[in-house]
Amino acid sequence: MHSHKKRVVVGLSGGVDSSVSAYLLQQQGYEVIGLFMKNWHDDSVTISKECPWLEDSYDAMLVAEKLGIPFQTVDLSEEYKRRIVDYMFAEYKKGRTPNPDVLCNREIKFDVFLKIALDLGADYVATGHYCRKDTIDVGEKLYHRLLAGIDKNKDQSYFLCQLSQEQLAKTLFPIGDIEKPEVRRIAHEQDLVTAEKRDSQGLCFIGKVSLPTFLQQKLSAKKGKIIQVSATHSMYDVPRNETPEGLSQKYTYSVSDGTEVGTHEGAHFFTIGQRKGLAVGGTTEPLFVLATDVNENIIYVGEGKNHPGLYRRALWIDKSDLHWIRPDLASSNPLQVKARIRYRQPLAEATLFPKENGTYLVFTDPQSAIAAGQFAAWYLKDELIGSGVIG
Repeated sequence: MHSHKKRVVVGLSGGVDSSVSAYLLQQQGYEVIGLFMKNWHDDSVTISKECPWLEDSYDAMLVAEKLGIPFQTVDLSEEYKRRIVDYMFAEYKKGRTPNPDVLCNREIKFDVFLKIALDLGADYVATGHYCRKDTIDVGEKLYHRLLAGIDKNKDQSYFLCQLSQEQLAKTLFPIGDIEKPEVRRIAHEQDLVTAEKRDSQGLCFIGKVSLPTFLQQKLSAKKGKIIQVSATHSMYDVPRNETPEGLSQKYTYSVSDGTEVGTHEGAHFFTIGQRKGLAVGGTTEPLFVLATDVNENIIYVGEGKNHPGLYRRALWIDKSDLHWIRPDLASSNPLQVKARIRYRQPLAEATLFPKENGTYLVFTDPQSAIAAGQFAAWYLKDELIGSGVIG
């Protein structure tokens, strides 16, 4: 009886990382199928003159041809609109800051796409993410570990912080243990059309558009005040109660706490820590958004990146928003971890304090711009073990 080759469906995005992933899997003896996900084509939202997904799908097809693997395009735009775009607008309207890339992985690439792949008889799906996976034995049970990529500049484990054991069981990350320059070198060597292609910027679905532009076409503009709060305001002198509850308290502002320095087009277009797009001059240091009030349509800003209103030592995650990649490590006792609240942020020392209805994440050092709606992710050494939506 001949041994059956394991079948892998690779999400070919038209970029260099997924192209090289497909090549490496082929070298490792898998039967590889390339699939391009079309996630967006809403003509009511003008994206840019170029049509990035057409170009990308063409590049993906050329790579598949070069490698001699079957290729097809799947249109996931309806699912995408429902699960990602609608959710994002709902969150922005509430004055929160969702992360579309984390959601795209949880809802589309490792859910809708994974199901399509399994229907094609695949044993695994693979993506060009810079992260690694391994499997360990805990007691009688196998657990899959999600590990940071070897290339520390490129580690993308954060974007996968919402994956489950079931999803990881079916996933391969072929480039997680090589560095970006090596990935480009392999692409050149194999003469893949994507070798020199720049890494895609912008949202994982919309290609070349910036988020504010996208939002402005969907959420209506309405003028409101920008209030500047001084760094020496008396509220910053009140010492915080050193409990997790106390440390996670947000500053709440009212109009009387500062002076009006300008107007904006809608509080829901702004996120905490944002610096661009305020269009208020005359300050020595740049202004940063400290808080937004979407009900009153007011933005509170402070001067300079060391403004005390930007910093907090703790955050709260509701029980329903808590996710353990390694459920066996969830404990009712405090747990020391390293954590980040956004992609590319260096990992910082922190402690999880579990409570009845959720968990506090308390950092050793104050963190800048902790925004509701973003994902906090926590690690033990280089393993991402859990995450949650910041409340």
